Amino acid sequence: MTAPAASGSINDPARPEGTRRPPDANAVAPIGVFDSGVGGLTVAKRILDLLPNERIVYVADQAHVPYGGRDLDEVREFASGISAALFRHGCKAVVMACNISSAVALASVRAIHPESTVLGVIAPGACRAARTTKNGKIGVLATAGTVQSGAYSRALHSLEPGLTVVEVPCPEFVPLIEAGEEASQAALNAADRYLAPIRQIEADTVILGCTHYPFVLDALRVIWDSPSYVDPAEQTAQELAEHLASVSLLAPPRAASGSRHLLTTTGDPAAFRHHLTRFLPGAIPTADVMGVAWREGALTLE
Repeated sequence: MTAPAASGSINDPARPEGTRRPPDANAVAPIGVFDSGVGGLTVAKRILDLLPNERIVYVADQAHVPYGGRDLDEVREFASGISAALFRHGCKAVVMACNISSAVALASVRAIHPESTVLGVIAPGACRAARTTKNGKIGVLATAGTVQSGAYSRALHSLEPGLTVVEVPCPEFVPLIEAGEEASQAALNAADRYLAPIRQIEADTVILGCTHYPFVLDALRVIWDSPSYVDPAEQTAQELAEHLASVSLLAPPRAASGSRHLLTTTGDPAAFRHHLTRFLPGAIPTADVMGVAWREGALTLE
């Protein structure tokens, strides 16, 4: 297989606005990240691992979790509202750390904020997988909503039309992970069932198409260790870093010193805080954790 170009990335020539520096941009401003729940914290962790000088403002929209079973227009509305709130808060970039939001809302949010940097996780994950596969057969493990959207198949086929892609909905994974049972026999049984159609086509690459799924990677490898498992968060963080560098918006050394991450939820702050030690280790001492609410159809972060 020939490695495809990074079509769909923030630096895609089809998106010239992605290479411009917004007029009011500030290098010490935070990066906004959101998800319907806590899974997107795995993306925030990848960003902080790669860019330790940056600050994160994270929104977990737990009042509306899960997004996967909701009407797609409703998901688009939530994603647009959260993105707008993050930009009002002064974020220099917004990362949709949510696969279904990336699938249905990325284009509309970019259209609303044409001068701003908005990234999803699907195009970066597809790009990494298309570069990784040797036999042209890729499996996607995702939520039912993401599978229904067909976003990964479209993204992969736009990079390499000859790819064979099988997308599998995995409804049991998120409840098991949130209950702390990702290493249980139930998780192993679910992994065996979900991998079966991907094993059948002899895929050599599997995309973890939900931000929770890195937590079941050990279970997946117990069942089937031969494919390369792709975590889209890695490529997303890399593309974000490259873009911020290209427009001189990387935070300078020690910019985060004395400034704290802001981790918020539209749900129960105590329950959200409980998850932080698993999903974003070490964050609590350097973060303010608080609840936020939707008022008159808008999310308030001020």
